[in-house]
Amino acid sequence: MSSQVNRRSFMKQSLAASAGGVLAAGSTHAAATGGLSIKVEPGSKGTMPMGKIGNMQVSRMLLGGNLLTHYTHSRDLKYVYNLCAHYNTEDKIHETMALAEAHGINTLSIHNPPGIISMLKRYRQRYGGKIQWIVCPIAELTDDMKAYADMAKELVDEGTEALYLWGVRSDPLCAQGKMDLVRKAVEIGKDLGVPSGVGCHDLNAIVQCEKHKIPADFYIKTFHHHNYPSAPKPNELKGAYNEVPGYWCRDPQETVEVMKNVTKPWIAFKVMAAGAIPPADAFKYVFENGADHTLAGMFDFEIAEDTKILNETLSNLKNRARPWRS
Repeated sequence: MSSQVNRRSFMKQSLAASAGGVLAAGSTHAAATGGLSIKVEPGSKGTMPMGKIGNMQVSRMLLGGNLLTHYTHSRDLKYVYNLCAHYNTEDKIHETMALAEAHGINTLSIHNPPGIISMLKRYRQRYGGKIQWIVCPIAELTDDMKAYADMAKELVDEGTEALYLWGVRSDPLCAQGKMDLVRKAVEIGKDLGVPSGVGCHDLNAIVQCEKHKIPADFYIKTFHHHNYPSAPKPNELKGAYNEVPGYWCRDPQETVEVMKNVTKPWIAFKVMAAGAIPPADAFKYVFENGADHTLAGMFDFEIAEDTKILNETLSNLKNRARPWRS
């Protein structure tokens, strides 16, 4: 019992520090659990530049959800999935979210496998967490859209601030020309009163959405270069993405060119190619080439350094291929 009380005390201290605005450089907020502490490093400042998606203020970096759901995209290293699951327990995930808030990250993006929304709700209920949720419903899209509409409504009722169509769904729908279902999915979110977007791995999804004037409020699109040791060779680029050798953006330069003409906010994800590209390299690349926000999957011990790198990257940004759209 005392362990739980101590943990809750830690979380409240962490979130109070976040709510208080800028934290003194180098200041430490100690946890009573195993000596864990929240330390805001010089350069992180506890704040982060923001953009706007619909009526939401969204930090330039969002906390990615895959490490929180234990899906690591670790190529053929299958043991990593279990390693992540053993490390990122619910308590550790809650601490990670508190650290993100303390360092200026105000939004996360995640899909909704069983149990995830309940876990997010417990973070708000127990610790007063304020981090916003952008969620992609995993329900299949059918002609009547009932399953999708029901799941979307439930997510919003539970506290989700924005919805988007999961790339696993949008990629094949757009390839098959089923733009009526894509439109319905976006409109379901908008009818629920929240920003509603489209996620994708395949650039064709955005091309088709723009061509058919799908009223998406934002896009979430994979984006990374191919300059890393395990990057695919040209003859290995056989789909929009592939877990082995490990790429999630088949055509980065074409993505840059297409997105130059897209006026909606763009959240880039898989920017580090699931851990293969160092953060400084990844952040510089995506923001110079036009992304408005980046997702970053992070363990708790990576947040301080990554937010510092992010802020430095934005401060030193000189040339962008695209105007800010958020």
